[in-house]
Amino acid sequence: MPGVQDRVALVTGAAQGIGAAIARRLAADGARVGVLDLTEPAARSVVNEITSAGGAALALSADVSERDQVQAAVDRLVGEYGALHILVNNAGVLRDNLLFKMSDDDWTTVMQVHLRGAFLCSQIAQKHMVEARYGRIVCMSSTSALGNRGQANYATAKAGLQGFTKTLAIELGPFGVTANAIAPGFIETAMTKATAERIGTTIDQMREQVASSIPVRRGGVPEDVANAVRFFAGEEAGYVTGQVIYVDGGRGLL
Repeated sequence: MPGVQDRVALVTGAAQGIGAAIARRLAADGARVGVLDLTEPAARSVVNEITSAGGAALALSADVSERDQVQAAVDRLVGEYGALHILVNNAGVLRDNLLFKMSDDDWTTVMQVHLRGAFLCSQIAQKHMVEARYGRIVCMSSTSALGNRGQANYATAKAGLQGFTKTLAIELGPFGVTANAIAPGFIETAMTKATAERIGTTIDQMREQVASSIPVRRGGVPEDVANAVRFFAGEEAGYVTGQVIYVDGGRGLL
């Protein structure tokens, strides 16, 4: 069956922003979605949106850097829906600072959530995908992977996710599992608002500045990323793997 109809998806960091938009989009197209975040109550608001619109979703909680918690969440999702076909590694945190001010905890926390989290979720999920001979893994990178002032930790993690994704594509391709990454540019979320405040501006000023400097002349919204995820997650994208798509309004062209 084409698309994501009747597939089972797990979206991490899905209580707000990009993750919530991804969960809503996959559910709208017929997937049954595990909405995972640090706490179940946080995830439940998105689940309620999905079910109110006629979709199927399950609220899950886990710290993605803790193996036992990820395993329990996946077990619960598979127990409820009987499979796991799509994984979106979206969970992330910011601990921005200039290199000389960055603490060990700033560095370690970002690596734990972005890299260890993607590793654990992918390793646990791929077992179900390999058994089914079908799977889609999408990792959330960033244009910051190319380097960004005050984000040595975040940029390193996001660059690492690109290498991780390409390696998954090589290892899992023979089993019918694809792996791709999305690198968003400016997307208006709570995290980008925090970044704006960190550098002494506002989200409105940041949006205007970005819009004036890229070809499409507007800032991005979470749905822009969700649309790209939907492509990678669909059955029709089975011949696309190991790719990184920059959802950045054409920033890289200038």
